[in-house]
Amino acid sequence: MIIKQLSLFVENRPGSLNEVCRVLKDNNININTLSLADTKEFGILRLLIGEHEKARKVLEEKGFVVKETDVLALPVSDCPGGLAELLEAFDRRNISVEYMYAFPSGKGGKAVMVFRFEDTGKAVEALELEGLKPFDDVELFK
Repeated sequence: MIIKQLSLFVENRPGSLNEVCRVLKDNNININTLSLADTKEFGILRLLIGEHEKARKVLEEKGFVVKETDVLALPVSDCPGGLAELLEAFDRRNISVEYMYAFPSGKGGKAVMVFRFEDTGKAVEALELEGLKPFDDVELFK
């Protein structure tokens, strides 16, 4: 249910993002999805990778500082209001979202929303009470 996300700081300069991708490519590791947010001096690259332990190891061996974070991935209807319905469930249970990003699932009109919560355990409990089931690693990466 809880998925491990890898986060890296990358310099805000040409080629720095490709350095990360090249390390993963050279080790035959696929990026399932990513998010990149930037500031003036650096970016925060967030990666979901099926082989996250292997990815973390090879990235750290190449000198990257990698942080592992717990996130939840939830299906959301890929239609107007789909995200609003999901967020209303969080509001009813007083759950705070730190950040989120999305990617298409290619399955039955659904997208996948990745959420980082202030308290992941509380979020899991609240989602269960709402009848919502996050993806686990196997479902998400198959």
